[in-house]
Amino acid sequence: MAQKKFVVGCFDDEAVLFPALKKVRTAGYKIHDIYTPFAVHGLDHAMGLRETSLHTAGFIYGITGTTTALSCISWIFTKDWPLNIGGKPHFALPAWIPITFELTVLFAAVGMVLTFCYLCQLAPFVKKHHFHSRATDDLFVMVIECSSSTNTDDLQGFLQKYGALETNVQVAESDWWVGRYDKIEHPFELSNNLAY
Repeated sequence: MAQKKFVVGCFDDEAVLFPALKKVRTAGYKIHDIYTPFAVHGLDHAMGLRETSLHTAGFIYGITGTTTALSCISWIFTKDWPLNIGGKPHFALPAWIPITFELTVLFAAVGMVLTFCYLCQLAPFVKKHHFHSRATDDLFVMVIECSSSTNTDDLQGFLQKYGALETNVQVAESDWWVGRYDKIEHPFELSNNLAY
């Protein structure tokens, strides 16, 4: 897989991150991603990301579940195995509402979870590069993708000027791949005397 060079800047507060992000975007640098310890409201808009299409996918999955439920039930009760239950008509739509609703919810929920996992590249044994060991602990980590003309020293100075606590340059695969962290690499060296 192709490896790319990244400049990583770490911030300790979202109030410092947002102005730095604005300056980085104004300067024309390409932001690979920002890793935060908690969800930060408005960060996606500040990064210039488009709105997610996950809700549209959920609607399509729900309609698929509704269509599946109504098609199967109507075929079973009218063609395949018609039964006379208390004199009800074979096509008794009001009686099918609960199972139709449940199948709609099931298709939408499972479909959206699988779509979310695919879009975020989450799965068992899927391995991605970690840019900083405290990215999900207490630091906000901004990762900027470097081009062939990017001066990494200037970029590190630029990030430090706008509040980065630490910066470094890393060469890593930007994509995901199949592997196990415990068998292939140890991304972080943990000390044996951690206090819990």
